[in-house]
Amino acid sequence: MPEGHILHRLARLHQRRFAGAPVAVSSPQGRFESGAALVDGQALLRAEAWGKHLFHRYARGPIVHVHLGIYGHFTEFELADGGLPEPVGQVRMRMVGAEFGTDLRGPAACEVVDEAQVADVIARLGPDPLRGDADPSLAFKRIVKSRKSIAALLMDQSVLAGVGNVYRSEVLFRHRIDPYRPGVQIGEADFVEIWADLVALMKVGLRRGSIVVVRPEDDHGAPAYAAGKPRTYVYRRAGDPCRVCGTAVRTAELEGRNVFWCPSCQS
Repeated sequence: MPEGHILHRLARLHQRRFAGAPVAVSSPQGRFESGAALVDGQALLRAEAWGKHLFHRYARGPIVHVHLGIYGHFTEFELADGGLPEPVGQVRMRMVGAEFGTDLRGPAACEVVDEAQVADVIARLGPDPLRGDADPSLAFKRIVKSRKSIAALLMDQSVLAGVGNVYRSEVLFRHRIDPYRPGVQIGEADFVEIWADLVALMKVGLRRGSIVVVRPEDDHGAPAYAAGKPRTYVYRRAGDPCRVCGTAVRTAELEGRNVFWCPSCQS
């Protein structure tokens, strides 16, 4: 599932490509046909992200809400003299502007909503490290009252919005915190450092379009866990030696997702 920096990059891209002018919106697949008809031909005012949610706000009031889920993705194309390319695969939503278009496939949600429904979505989310209006104290208040593991809490979108499995595993390693430590045992100083690190790391991801979590002094030894994937300390490196101490990285399932950690560095 895409992490929050991807949604913020998409919001910025769509703002550049489409905002301020009418956009042709359609649903080649047909599943978003009625929603597309509500916004087709309207000017896109603003694209913004909150956690893993993307919102397109249109001139006459409708808002398109997209949640990519596990399989959703946008594919951009540039308009050529030959006209629009034929849709490939199950395109839920197609947006076409003056020079660019984009196709959305496989989202968990693609719907037209109003301001009240947007407010309901946001009310269910914790602070987003990539938003300037985020209040991290709201996340800490929830964490410090919970006996759930900190690894589970960091992935709970009602606690922190936008943090996914890579960032949660890596930030816990970077701060030498056992992923199974209960939230009630996370001190305020620990949380302040985790939050600041998430803000910095996710800003790098937003700017570069890729996750960068390994410090230069530790960036040696084994390559990334797969071609084209980020170099990580522990994520997807189960059984491999820790980049810092050499201990075999461990993994286990935690609330339906695999968590990764070094049993020596994070003891």
